[in-house]
Amino acid sequence: MLFSNEERCLYARPTAHEVICQLLFPGILSIESREPADFQEEIRGRFPLYARRQESLPASVFRRTGDTSESRSLETVTNYHFVTEDHLCKLNLTKNFISLSTLRYTGWENFAAVLDQTLAAFIRIYQPAFFGRIGLRYRNIISRSALGLEDCEWRDLICSAYLGALADEDVNAAMITRMATDLELTFSESCLARIHAAPVHMKIPGANQLEAEEKFMLDMDLAMGGSISAQLTAGALETLHAHSTRIFRGAITDTLHEAMKPL
Repeated sequence: MLFSNEERCLYARPTAHEVICQLLFPGILSIESREPADFQEEIRGRFPLYARRQESLPASVFRRTGDTSESRSLETVTNYHFVTEDHLCKLNLTKNFISLSTLRYTGWENFAAVLDQTLAAFIRIYQPAFFGRIGLRYRNIISRSALGLEDCEWRDLICSAYLGALADEDVNAAMITRMATDLELTFSESCLARIHAAPVHMKIPGANQLEAEEKFMLDMDLAMGGSISAQLTAGALETLHAHSTRIFRGAITDTLHEAMKPL
C-alpha cells in the first residue's frame, strides 16, 4: 500500500540516512552583499564551524522562486555553511534559500526543535516576504545485514508498489542489474511528494569502490508551495512530516517494521 494510517512510532534502529529541510524565499540581496554576522551569533553555539563558498545553483531553485530566465541557472551565488563540530549537521544560507540537513537523525521532535530555533533567528533578522516552497526530504537506506535480515528478499521487506520486477516471486533478483521506481503523489493543490525507490550499492567512504552489500534506498521528497507566510511555516512542516510518516510506514512490511525495533 502507498499509505498507512497506523499510529506513528519511533524506532531503535531507524533507517534515515539523511534528512533535509529547505525553504525557498524571494531573493534577499543583503544576504549576498555581506556576511551574515548577526545570524551567525544567533546559531554559533550549535553550529560553530563556518565556511563561505561560491556555488552554482540548479535552475530548479530559480524556477521555484519565480525566475524562469535560462541564464539564471548559470548564476554563481554565495552559500554560507554553518556546521556542527562533529560535521553531522549543516545549515546552509543563500539569498534564495535556507536549509538544514543532518546525518544523525534522532527523531522529528529533535530535528524540528533545531529548525524552529534557526528559522526564528532567520525570520527575525531578514524578514522574508514569504516562503515560496517548503521541502522536507528523507533519504532512507535500508541494510539487511544491519537489521539481521540477510535471508530476506526485498519483497519480504518493501511494499510491492516500490519494487517493480523485484516484487514478482518468479523473477531471479540476481539477474536484475538496475531497477528503480519513481512516483509523484499529490496530496493537495500545493502539496506533493516525489519518491525514488531502488536497490543500491553505497560507496565506501574514503575509497573508490562500492560496498558488497546491496541496500535499498527509499528517498521521499515532500514539498508545499505557494506564498507561505512565516507564521505558517511550522504548520506546513508538521503537515509534510505527517505525510512522510504515512508514506514510510505504508512502504515497509511488518517484517521490516519489527526488525527496526519500534519503541
